[in-house]
Amino acid sequence: MSKQKKQPKVKAQPAPQKQPKIAENPQDYYNRNPAWRISKMELASYYGWQNIDGEKLKEIQTKLSNFESMTWREILVDSKKQNHTVPINKLSKLARDRLTEMNLDDLDELTSLRLSATERIWGILNQGVMELLWWDPKHEVYPTQKKNT
Repeated sequence: MSKQKKQPKVKAQPAPQKQPKIAENPQDYYNRNPAWRISKMELASYYGWQNIDGEKLKEIQTKLSNFESMTWREILVDSKKQNHTVPINKLSKLARDRLTEMNLDDLDELTSLRLSATERIWGILNQGVMELLWWDPKHEVYPTQKKNT
């Protein structure tokens, strides 16, 4: 008498209408409106949000709300002179040191959003969601020199 191999029992066949999900193209977020996360906001540091008064906070809220009516493509591509990513190695030493203290020194770049001539908001852009980090009222995180000066 020969032993027959047992066949595993199948509880149910997968539904034929199910299709495998295709991973999203990393650039697809350019077509989305921005969203914000605040868990990494620095509340008490050199680039912290601690010195903002109520009037300035309302102004920042209005600007961020205005950004929400745009897509990331409009913000970062069409307006890339004002809003853009910056490689970490081009940031000020103080900013790079702070990223190290925050265990964020493995990042390649940060994103800068322009609010006025000198005021910037800095954060980490991850698939259409910007994790807000710093308030930079004097344009010191990524200091640039004006042309012809």
